[in-house]
Amino acid sequence: MDACNAVEDEVDKVLQKITGIKDHAERVLGDITNHVESLKKEMDEAPPDHELTAAQILIMKEALSKVRETVQCLAGDHRDIHTTICKFGRAIDRNFDSDFASVSREDVFSGPDQVQLLNQVVCQHFYRHGMLDIADELAREAGLKSEEGHKEPFTELNHILDCLQQKDLRPALAWAVGHRESLAAQNSSLEFKLHRLQFIGLIQEGASRQNEAIQYARTYLSQFVRSHEKEIQNLMGMFLYLPHGVNKSPYNHLLDPNLWSEIYDVFTRDACSLLGLSVDSPLSVCINAGCTALPALLKIKHLMQQRQVAGIWNGKDELPIEIDLGQENRYHSVFACPILRHPSSDSNPPMRLVCGHVISRDALNKLVSSNKLKCPYCPVEQNPAEARLIYF
Repeated sequence: MDACNAVEDEVDKVLQKITGIKDHAERVLGDITNHVESLKKEMDEAPPDHELTAAQILIMKEALSKVRETVQCLAGDHRDIHTTICKFGRAIDRNFDSDFASVSREDVFSGPDQVQLLNQVVCQHFYRHGMLDIADELAREAGLKSEEGHKEPFTELNHILDCLQQKDLRPALAWAVGHRESLAAQNSSLEFKLHRLQFIGLIQEGASRQNEAIQYARTYLSQFVRSHEKEIQNLMGMFLYLPHGVNKSPYNHLLDPNLWSEIYDVFTRDACSLLGLSVDSPLSVCINAGCTALPALLKIKHLMQQRQVAGIWNGKDELPIEIDLGQENRYHSVFACPILRHPSSDSNPPMRLVCGHVISRDALNKLVSSNKLKCPYCPVEQNPAEARLIYF
């Protein structure tokens, strides 16, 4: 972020410089143009056989001299802009490292199986975002198997999301009704929120559609009285202010346009959960995580090279530092051994002792003495063979 701020400051300097020179050039060129046009007008008005007087010749020479000075001045300003832009380029090179090879591993996608997996991930990303033609072409060129089964749910979801963006609730309502039992099993309120928006749309059209709104509430909202009693009471309260305008009532918050953004997110989350999909595609998650982690990785790699300790980073399944990708990118529990202060791994998994305390396998091996183990947290002595592997 500091690098971005530093480059942004340089951008502001360049823009200020360009704006100042542009204003100066327009002003000077305007003056010169007006002066030359006035001289031309005087010459046009003179008789055809008129000879320039000494004073007129002097005025013409001064005008030509002023034009040359102006051109030289503008050329100097142009060179000055070029110098400033060159400094801006150096600022980018100084603040951003373009050599990413030091933190990449070429062997990750070196085999045909890895390349095939990458193509599948990219293809699925295109399907998820409705780019069906691109996905089909990629699948054909990469030799992927037909993904018709994967394509259909994405096609339907993208159509519904497009309709929601256009404030058309009908496809989403039909989908929610068709999956009512599954949505209820995961405690989803999607169907109620869709009906609520449809009801609010009728209310917004004024008293002329009051009867239709009442009928809609009786037909669709009544089934949610038990689960959303308070919300339905608020919706019914809107009828009291319908003649004078709901936007001036205590219920004007129900007309907030952000409700459409909310229903878009709710539908995406619940539909993906129902289909066993993540809200974001794996490709998007990987790219966002990589962009977040890249500055820290470049910095630690640079420090390692300076101190000649690059061997610490063994390039396997671990990083030399902890990188926080944010709460939204935390998917798995990580156990850190309270004794050795190291995170668990496949070769060093967490082990549950007989007393109930959990330590890593490496810590367990270090604490074993004469085929006995004393828990570091309580005085219980036990057989290390009785420790059990824990899976998070």
